[in-house]
Amino acid sequence: MKNWTLFLDRDGVINERLPGDYVSSWDDFHFCEGLLPAMAFFKAYFGRIIVITNQQGIGKGLMSIETLENIHHHLLSAVHEAGGRIDHIYYSPDLSSTPDHTRKPRPAMGFKAREDFPEIIFEQSLMVGDSQSDIAFGKNLGMKTALILGKADEEAIWIDTAMQPDYRFSGLNELADFLTSNSL
Repeated sequence: MKNWTLFLDRDGVINERLPGDYVSSWDDFHFCEGLLPAMAFFKAYFGRIIVITNQQGIGKGLMSIETLENIHHHLLSAVHEAGGRIDHIYYSPDLSSTPDHTRKPRPAMGFKAREDFPEIIFEQSLMVGDSQSDIAFGKNLGMKTALILGKADEEAIWIDTAMQPDYRFSGLNELADFLTSNSL
């Protein structure tokens, strides 16, 4: 599967979400259970690992780009020290009300990733997220999709059946377990 790309949402997938709040410092950032060993597995399994995250806390003035990049620097270091890899983190600081915003589910961050990594083939990619916008992002680009369970308001009813996730897992550790004996 080294020709496949893994796209990951951040909050609720890599780190624990802060419902109604934003991770605005490294002290607020707590890895989801089993994340670091899963990332080490994904390093050997996927050719590229990309994080795609909406970060409208910047657009709201609740944190600076420098603060976000500091959080991401620590994230990348911790994943690397645990034997994993993240090739790049793309984020949208836009508010959802901003005209022509780059937030998921719009495909702008996916196209930017493919521009930077031309070997990305969306049909050989897996988008993993915990929200309908993450799944729609992946579907809009022709990717396989996996929903990380736990965001109850997102799990209940999916209005558009075409946007149903291909897979559902409790966390990235369960996805890694699945991939040890199954293919996408």
